[in-house]
Amino acid sequence: MTCPDTSSTDVGAAAPIHDPYLPVSAFIICKDEAGFIEDCIRSLKHFAEIVVVDSGSTDGTLDILARLSDAEGWPIRVISHGWLGYAGQKQFAIEQCRQPWCFNIDADERIDSDLHAALSGLIDAPATVVGWRLGRRAYLVGYGFAPLTTHERHVLRLVRRGRAAFDLKTAVHEGMVPDGPVGIAKRGRILNYRPLQIDEQILKENKYSTLKAEQRFAEGRKPQPWRLVVSPVLYFFRVYINNRFFLSGRAGFILAMTAAIYAFLTEAKVIQRHILAARPSHDDMDGEEL
Repeated sequence: MTCPDTSSTDVGAAAPIHDPYLPVSAFIICKDEAGFIEDCIRSLKHFAEIVVVDSGSTDGTLDILARLSDAEGWPIRVISHGWLGYAGQKQFAIEQCRQPWCFNIDADERIDSDLHAALSGLIDAPATVVGWRLGRRAYLVGYGFAPLTTHERHVLRLVRRGRAAFDLKTAVHEGMVPDGPVGIAKRGRILNYRPLQIDEQILKENKYSTLKAEQRFAEGRKPQPWRLVVSPVLYFFRVYINNRFFLSGRAGFILAMTAAIYAFLTEAKVIQRHILAARPSHDDMDGEEL
């Protein structure tokens, strides 16, 4: 699978400095991630290659990457590339990877020591295994990283090169689609550190719900009014009870409520888009005397 052809420039590369190295290419898409990118990179010790696809950072992100590459020898390749959407940008990034295994990680994430220790075993899997789903731990404002007993969904992040691709029809919450069996890693987690207060988090959920609603509308999926009530409730209980975020106290409750708000906004936006397509808004009091 290929992405639309846009201009890209490879602006840096370095040789691996941590021997023995893992035959893995980590790939990261980013824009203005100066507050997070260095911790992410430093957690990738022993990776043979780190591909960073940047879509126009102006906050010092590129300076940090240049310092890590040029002054410290981290095996970073920075590629400037116009924004293609989340799935498209990540598909472009994975296509730039040169190692036998590819590792998808966000700029605000890092791998913990247990996952780092487990990687050599994961990539030694039989050839029939084309990838691995990895666990995550979210950071909660006022609490810290969620307990290890929290059951966040495992996501496909580590794949053999050429054996998985991103679904380009997915506007948000993009994921890789493998062409064979994948395993679930039992050891280690990806740590997600972006401590957004509720003000910022709601803005993020509003953005993501818009992308999701637009995707569903474009696909012609009809609105189901019952989902306006049921979907937020199910989201809340899935996060708070099933995923065990009740173990994180008030912070876990806020996270679950935020997930419910995302679900409500998505359903409401789908309904409104269909209503407006059939009956555009107009001032039905136009011309009436006040």
